[in-house]
Amino acid sequence: MRLSSFLAVFRPALPLILGLSLGCSLSLLMVSWTQGDTDDSCGDELGNGGLFLGIHRGEAQRDSRDGAGNEDFQPRIVPYHKDPNKPHKKVLRTRYIHTELGIRERLLVGVLTSRATLNTLAVAVNRTVAHHFHRTFFFTGLRSPKVPHGMTVVAHGDDRPVWLMYETVRHLHQHYGSDYDWFYLAQDDTYIQAERLSELVGHLSAGQDLYMGRAEEFIGGEEKARYCHGGYGYLLSRSLLARLQPHLDTCRNDILSVRPDEWLGRCIIDYLGLSCVEVHQMQINNLSDLTPEGKAGATWPIGINPPFKPKTRFEVINWEYFTEEHIYSCIDSSPKCELRGADRADVNAVLEIAVERLNERYQPQLRFRKRRLLNGYRRFDPTRGMEYVLDLALEAYTQKGHSQVIGKRVNLLRPLSAIEIIPMPYVTEATRVQVILPVTAQDQDYVGNFLDMYVMNTLDTHDNVLLTFLFIYDPFDAQRVSQTDVFAGIKAMIGEVEKRYGDVKIPWISVKTEVPSQVKLMDIISKKHPVDTLFFLASVWTEVNADFLNRCRMNAISNWQVFFPIHFQEFSPAVVYRDQQPSAASSSFASEALRDGRFDRHVFDEACFYNADYMTARTKMAADILDNEELLESMDVYDIFVRYSGLHVFRAVEPALVQKYVRRACNPRFSEDIYHRCVLSNLEGLASRSHLAMALFEQEQANST
Repeated sequence: MRLSSFLAVFRPALPLILGLSLGCSLSLLMVSWTQGDTDDSCGDELGNGGLFLGIHRGEAQRDSRDGAGNEDFQPRIVPYHKDPNKPHKKVLRTRYIHTELGIRERLLVGVLTSRATLNTLAVAVNRTVAHHFHRTFFFTGLRSPKVPHGMTVVAHGDDRPVWLMYETVRHLHQHYGSDYDWFYLAQDDTYIQAERLSELVGHLSAGQDLYMGRAEEFIGGEEKARYCHGGYGYLLSRSLLARLQPHLDTCRNDILSVRPDEWLGRCIIDYLGLSCVEVHQMQINNLSDLTPEGKAGATWPIGINPPFKPKTRFEVINWEYFTEEHIYSCIDSSPKCELRGADRADVNAVLEIAVERLNERYQPQLRFRKRRLLNGYRRFDPTRGMEYVLDLALEAYTQKGHSQVIGKRVNLLRPLSAIEIIPMPYVTEATRVQVILPVTAQDQDYVGNFLDMYVMNTLDTHDNVLLTFLFIYDPFDAQRVSQTDVFAGIKAMIGEVEKRYGDVKIPWISVKTEVPSQVKLMDIISKKHPVDTLFFLASVWTEVNADFLNRCRMNAISNWQVFFPIHFQEFSPAVVYRDQQPSAASSSFASEALRDGRFDRHVFDEACFYNADYMTARTKMAADILDNEELLESMDVYDIFVRYSGLHVFRAVEPALVQKYVRRACNPRFSEDIYHRCVLSNLEGLASRSHLAMALFEQEQANST
């Protein structure tokens, strides 16, 4: 056990824990504390003499079987005879039974503070951890004029650090040396994990001299002895305190030091011969057989939550089968797909770590090299992490150079042990959202539905939302705008809305371009709005509603995070329903379940971000544009934030953002990546595999007749 790991704040990495069936010593799945040796060979390898001092279990069993010594374990009745010749004496009993039986409390905590920090740091320690311990004392040199309420403060009359330490140790032994098993001393600026400290002392034997903490070298010293650093606190046993008491005065006079922790460490080392230790009682015995469930009830790895146990067949977590090239559980329900991206990196990392751990375990006797992965299985258990089972073909080399190919199954776990709460700036749902709607001549047929949804969900509810249209003219339509305006119908609809709602103004901006690059359009919009504007970049197929607008406000954080939602795209009703009409529930947006469709991961049209964040990212991009003028047409707003902003780019499914089916017109003048995503969106958005299969089946049936 390490005391420093219980007391110091640290951030562990996400390790992969390897489990192997390598013999009895590695098959231990549950640990506990016992007294004495084990009877099997595995226990002998773990340590001789057990964990604690006292009679061994084997000796007790032998004594009970032998004839000699049995009388020590037989109950005997001792009759009471009162001597009439002796005067009667009143028997004085202790007030508490634990005093008469010699039962002591486990832990007393002493906090070293000062007059300057008694009402600040010491009060914070008292409020956070004092209620977890039986007694907590605050030791100071000079008492503050006003003692904080509810705190036990002991003033020694001298603020010198070494003198304060000397008086504190002497006070603890004199007044509480017989009442507590353990004494923990810390400074008032030490962060203490109280529950883990109490758990630690609960596992330690009180009959040993122990000086435990964060071991540090003496300044300028070359000796191996270490003292316990005061910044982490240190643990002293009652027996050590009793042995140290006669030497305190000598240490005060003979040892010169300006640091109280060094002074105490030097005193313990010189007169008791004990050095500070970080680890104690690391030997453990396997007692899983003694549990009600036996070995089956033990969990691996030790300290990690047990695997999730489903209560019904609907809660069973499926295992995914994979090889080094393919995985047999695909997002699109295909039976087999290629391993790529994060999945391939994950599998490669797992294989590398598995071989590395095997070599650490067996070297120098054996050395392993991976030939290939025979079978791989993985599943994500939300209670513990990602579990892996690997069947490996390994080439094993001996020290003499001989080699042989063997098969080995290993189990690995990537635990959820480093969950970190990321502090986020304060946001509010009262922020105004500026909706930007780009419209081309090909998209104007869908603007009517967009306006209807916007009016119903924002204007009628008086939501804090503004709308700006961005009309995109190609060069031909721009030349004829004085005679025939292709957006005249939309402008008329805007006029009707403004007339119906007298205090509402919906402005529009007209631009002329051959390639409506998303970045070029946002450059125009950005210059016409304040830097603190929260933009929602929408499309004509977006159905604006209050639920999404609130998530837009919460997920877009100025100078911290931008939000790119993944909308839900309906399938083509001509393929899904064919000759049947969809039910009212399936065609209503208010229905609880999402309609037939999918979350379109290929579209990045919708986005929520602050104008200041966009302007900062565009400024960083300026140098790259000088070298490549076509860069603006090859990127969208999502690429800008990913490459140049340095902010959190939050990409998540958004069930409140639903779009009806439409076949988008893919512009080949955009970059290859943007054009390819548009084509994939059209192909995958047509219908599900089952709907397509049924449509093909019906077509073949019709052709055959």
